[in-house]
Amino acid sequence: MKITTKKLARAGVIAGLYTVISMLVFPLAGGAVQIRISEALTILPLFFIEAIPALFVGCLVSNLILGLAIYDILLGSLVTLVSAILTYFIGKVIKRHILKVLFGGIFPIVLNAFFLPLIWLLCYGTIEYVYHLQVIILFIGQTISVYLFGFPLYFAVNKKLK
Repeated sequence: MKITTKKLARAGVIAGLYTVISMLVFPLAGGAVQIRISEALTILPLFFIEAIPALFVGCLVSNLILGLAIYDILLGSLVTLVSAILTYFIGKVIKRHILKVLFGGIFPIVLNAFFLPLIWLLCYGTIEYVYHLQVIILFIGQTISVYLFGFPLYFAVNKKLK
């Protein structure tokens, strides 16, 4: 990836937006029941490679501000990084817009839903049987964030880029 001023600025805006949106909706963005509206931005790697590090940084900064455990901050942000990379590659493989956004949104939903409860178990010692409940709750929250808010974002960005 060639780093240009435009890409660097876009990455900064995405990271900043992720953090600001997470802080504005803080009661929904932290804890076991998470609806991080900022997760709508995880659709952006379908358009911009610079969204990958931007989402990682935005998530990292948000988690730092929320005062989470160090492993939660680092590992949770790495889950966001991996899902952003996978979303980017979906954008390269799938060309039909509706399929691109549907499949591109799967990674932030599924990876967060399955890995974050494991990270919480490691960090906070949540009871093992709660894991399945946390997966379901997080899956629902992520689906709302990524599809309900990310879908319109995808089509707005796509329209703007045409």
